[in-house]
Amino acid sequence: MLKISTRGQYALLIMTSLAEQDPEKFIPLKILSHRHNLSTKYLEQILIQLGKSGLVIGVRGSNGGYKLAKKSADYSVGEILRSTEGEISVHSNGDGKTVSNVGNDFFWNDFDAKVNSYLDNMSLQFLVEKNKEYVGFDYCI
Repeated sequence: MLKISTRGQYALLIMTSLAEQDPEKFIPLKILSHRHNLSTKYLEQILIQLGKSGLVIGVRGSNGGYKLAKKSADYSVGEILRSTEGEISVHSNGDGKTVSNVGNDFFWNDFDAKVNSYLDNMSLQFLVEKNKEYVGFDYCI
């Protein structure tokens, strides 16, 4: 099933936020939580999962926090989403099992390949650059 959960969406949001920071500094969990209005427990679960996937580095203690494990240009949106979502496919029924669409498999396989290609060719750095284009467009009255 092709559905990106809020966990996957928040993982991408947090990775983008970390990519916008000084790559040498660890950003505390509480700052990330406050910045994005997310519960620290929920955010910590996401960051632990990203850490297990090797996408972020976490350090405990007073100078602790999280930072990217590599340069933002070296991440693809696909690998970030797969770290929280698993396989990204319309052929999957949500629990990782493939669903057969007899007679239409060629279409769904091609669709999956195009979606995954798009996600794998979209870098985290590209998202950061696009976000910078929209800075200053929020108006509150």
